[in-house]
Amino acid sequence: MYFLTGWPRRLLCPLKSEEEPFHVQPSSQRFYFAVLSETQLSVWFSRPSVLIVSYIESAKASSQFGFYQQAEWKQDDSMIAVAAANGYILLFDVVGGGEDKYLYEPVYSIGSTGVKVTPGYKEEQCAPALSLEMKRPIDLEAPITSMQSLQEDLLVSTADGYLHILHWDGVSNGRKAISLCSVPFSLDLQSARGGLCLDLKGMYIRDMTYCVTLDGFAVVLDDGRLGFITPLANRITADQLQGVWAADVTDGTCVAVNNKYRLMTFGCASGSVLVYSIDTTTGSMQLSHKLELTPKHYPDVWNKTGAVKLIRWSPDYSVAMVTWECGGLSLWSVFGAHLICTLGEDFAYRSDGTKKDPINISSMCWGAEGYHLWVITSREEGELVENMEEAPPQTQQAGILQFHFIKSSNQEQVLLHGEDRLYLTCGDPTHPPHHPSTPSPNSTSQGLSTLLGYKHWHVVQIHSTYLESNWPIRVSVWRVCLVCLSVCLGVCLEQNMTVTGGLVWWNGFVVVACYNFIDRQEELRLYLRSSNLDNTFSSVTKLHSDTLLLNVFRDMIILFRADCSICLYSMEKRHDGPKPSASVELLQEVSMSRYIPHPALVVSVTLTSVRTETGITLKAPQQACMADSIILNLAGQLIMLQRDRSGPQLQEKVPLPFCPPVVLAQYVENVWTTCRSNRKKRHLLEALWLSCGEAGMKVWLPLFPRDHRKPHSFLSRRIMLPIHINIYPLAVLFEDALVLGASNETVLYDGLQGRESLEGLFPYCTVERTSQIYLHHILRQLLVRNLGEQALLLAQSCAALPYFPHVMELMVHVVLEEEATSREPIPDPLLPTVAKFITEFPLFLQTIVHCARKTEFALWNYLFAAVGNPKDLFEECLMAQDLDTAASYLIILQNMEVPAVSRQHATLLFNTALEQGKWDLCRHMIRFLKAIGSGEMETPPPTPTTQEPSSTGGFELFRNRSISLSQSADSLAAGKFNLQKTFSMPSGPSAKGDCAENMYIDMMLRRHARHLLEHVRLKELGCFSAQLGFELIGWLCHERMRVARVDDFVMALKCLHKDFLWPFPVIPAGSINSPFKNGHRRTVLSQHLLKFQSADSLLNSDMDTAPPQAAAHNSNHTWLDGLEALGPTEPTEMDTALSHGGPQTQEAFLSPLTNKNIVRELSTYLSRSRPTSRALDLPLIIYKSEINNKNEQ
Repeated sequence: MYFLTGWPRRLLCPLKSEEEPFHVQPSSQRFYFAVLSETQLSVWFSRPSVLIVSYIESAKASSQFGFYQQAEWKQDDSMIAVAAANGYILLFDVVGGGEDKYLYEPVYSIGSTGVKVTPGYKEEQCAPALSLEMKRPIDLEAPITSMQSLQEDLLVSTADGYLHILHWDGVSNGRKAISLCSVPFSLDLQSARGGLCLDLKGMYIRDMTYCVTLDGFAVVLDDGRLGFITPLANRITADQLQGVWAADVTDGTCVAVNNKYRLMTFGCASGSVLVYSIDTTTGSMQLSHKLELTPKHYPDVWNKTGAVKLIRWSPDYSVAMVTWECGGLSLWSVFGAHLICTLGEDFAYRSDGTKKDPINISSMCWGAEGYHLWVITSREEGELVENMEEAPPQTQQAGILQFHFIKSSNQEQVLLHGEDRLYLTCGDPTHPPHHPSTPSPNSTSQGLSTLLGYKHWHVVQIHSTYLESNWPIRVSVWRVCLVCLSVCLGVCLEQNMTVTGGLVWWNGFVVVACYNFIDRQEELRLYLRSSNLDNTFSSVTKLHSDTLLLNVFRDMIILFRADCSICLYSMEKRHDGPKPSASVELLQEVSMSRYIPHPALVVSVTLTSVRTETGITLKAPQQACMADSIILNLAGQLIMLQRDRSGPQLQEKVPLPFCPPVVLAQYVENVWTTCRSNRKKRHLLEALWLSCGEAGMKVWLPLFPRDHRKPHSFLSRRIMLPIHINIYPLAVLFEDALVLGASNETVLYDGLQGRESLEGLFPYCTVERTSQIYLHHILRQLLVRNLGEQALLLAQSCAALPYFPHVMELMVHVVLEEEATSREPIPDPLLPTVAKFITEFPLFLQTIVHCARKTEFALWNYLFAAVGNPKDLFEECLMAQDLDTAASYLIILQNMEVPAVSRQHATLLFNTALEQGKWDLCRHMIRFLKAIGSGEMETPPPTPTTQEPSSTGGFELFRNRSISLSQSADSLAAGKFNLQKTFSMPSGPSAKGDCAENMYIDMMLRRHARHLLEHVRLKELGCFSAQLGFELIGWLCHERMRVARVDDFVMALKCLHKDFLWPFPVIPAGSINSPFKNGHRRTVLSQHLLKFQSADSLLNSDMDTAPPQAAAHNSNHTWLDGLEALGPTEPTEMDTALSHGGPQTQEAFLSPLTNKNIVRELSTYLSRSRPTSRALDLPLIIYKSEINNKNEQ
């Protein structure tokens, strides 16, 4: 496919002339271009784009012949025919300048090797010096309307209704004329002899073009009718011509033909382009499709373009460029996919929003290999371009512009190539790329990191030395940069051969179908990738006919030849030498001459394992590795030849014959298959993908029985499903369920050099990589056809994809939008089936709520009538402990239920979030409950029970009452200590309602705090207080005689250690009583105990992360240090007690803490240091509460 890139280039003419060019015509190979002005004929070269020669008519001859109007090249580029206004045909001989006469020659540095001594290098690299010699003019005595070059003749139509057949050597052979009235026209060839014929009296042909593959002329008559004239014999004579015309069309303006796809494109005065084909049975003209702008994408200009002025097909006939009377350019693919249009977006508007005038084009043509579009603007445009350089108009031909394009190759990866560079998809260098030519039997994926991980292109610039003799790039395959870099070392080799059938990769070899100039022999060559392109390291197989196409499937190569035959070869890699080698052996030859009228009609040939009815079972997945079918794209018609397994099975080494071809699809542009296999994803890997232009894509999907059951006899084994996509597909990732593509993007730079510069007239064009998920389209199509079991198998095989939840959302959303917004009643809605389907997956609840929140409120009734009551879905989320999804359902309930129901469900979620410690969600719920309180009087419609779309009145309700649960956590954290103030400080007219809501929220917070303290979960209580701004100190003072009262102090302290994962202190058993025998040592021990439990020591992060053994060791060391300061003890008793360990030792140590003296000392300490509300100071609060209890007793 074609993509516009960069800015257009302006071509200057070195000759002084006041005449503006208005017509450009390429030669057959597009290396030369004839440019016409009123009295001047110029010949330009393609690379470099320079003027070679110019012929200026004298004033006397100009008055006799009239101004030049159009030009036509002879097919061997040796002559040019120019039509003049007074009915003259001027024939010019294009003569070479002689030996070693070139306008431009490359200058090489001293010591450059290889290139200068190459035979014929000057002819390849230099612009030749040519001259134009006019022969005797031919007077046709009538204005000339159109010219068409044939092999040996020149066909000219005149305004008097005649067709003149001129020989290029007009002096010796003369001419003959055919009256248009003598040609019978009918609707089809069957009714030509006796049916209604068209009256052509007084008519003439306005425009005509010859189609080689249809063997006829597509014509536009002067009254706007369209027709096709075909000769009934080999010679064009008056009695051997037959015409058919298209019914109901009277506004034709121009015509162009597509020889590759056998199509005729007619421009109309309405601005549309009608594409016709010839019915092979009746010979009538059938409308295939239309190329026209749509009001959806171009609402301002779709019906204001004027008549179609020119249509030009690219050299490979894959795209058509169209321009209108009002200006502008538009690019379409062969079957109607719209690619580029300069009448909208940045092409039509400046950066400040003002509208540009569209570029008005008088003539255009494609350059070599379609990399350039030569455009000649009208006189007004030419004056504008002249003014931008502030130069005299007579010094340059400023109206010639050159647009640059890059093209794509049909590969398994996205690969673009320009005239001198390649654009590769750049992946993660740490992951080696997948080689599709050498697949492993169990390979599963092409690697998303490689194909999607990076957005930019990896651009490989081809060496200029190579391009001097091999410009432009004609064929490219994946990793072809290695080929091109190696080719630079083998330039001498390429001077002796040319690639005819293309390039493919196979197992480290480059497979080339080429023509050997020295031996005059068609050959198949295999070059080792690690060696230079030298015949010393190649395997050469001689072929009997010219190769047009080739492809590889595993270890087999398929060739399509010019004699309409197909050859299958087997390839084997050998390691019998210092370097690997390859051997090629002919397996089978299939003649297709009965089915292919012309070899140029074959677009692609593919060898694949795809089958129709034979062998599609789950029991034999290894059959997916066999080359069972040949798929041909014949002029857009996809035909398939399968192995004939009906007869007796021959020997294993002899390949089976092929059945007659069957037609799979029409209007096909590209085909994708894969040779990889994966038992878990057989639906995707054994599918056949088609690109069908405006119709999007189609997939020929296999259908498998489930659980090895016998399939139903009435079910087909494959099904063709249409897939609508928003991008033009360039590659298909089978395992990853993705389509890769590219699209044109534009950047405005009109402020850099003014509005009248090229940068101001045109935006800078870039090419961006795009991708699209297609799995939801397939699943939906299967469900529509009641193939839910197949859809379930396919979805389960792709459930591990990272974007599978998004696939489910897309499927629900697309179906919902189509059905809920339909103006007509739907007899069999699909949404309930889709809802039932996604319940098979655990992400059902998330899918529904995410889809609902991305959909208009007016469609919610229809959605939840199919998927279920949102209250029931909310309760399922709570049962599944999916609180985040339940919070999303609260938005739904808030807008569909009364506030009391929303508050009830919000309270359930708030309590659950408090219990699980999800503080961010708790803060959101506090805000949500406060917002519900302000809307107490609103009564939204109840949850629907029928599938009736809700009224639009609820949309205002949604806008006024919707509360987002995704507010920034930073703003909430900044105000967390102000939450408690809002509980008791309501303001505004709704102060009464807010006060009640605040009291309700405060009651729930206090209840949860009481629950935590009752179960001695002090750490969680501290986090609760810190995260939600709960006034803990005041609440503890209020609860000190209730839930904060400690009845079992020892058990509470042990629970405290367990909650904070603190190690228990251990002291010597012999010294367990001695510290309490005098008051001094009791005081010191109490101080050490408080120091051990102080907040500063507990904040040490090492305590939380250290192993239990290390923590115990550190605590013992601290206590022993304190005991050593007290004085000598009896270590023997301590060791005895310590050897037993366990709870007895811990309780024995904690029991002295109930001593009244210790309680008094703790009270004194706590009275001097006021604790804060931090979670780690909570043990001190427990101590103080216990002390107060003891004192009161």
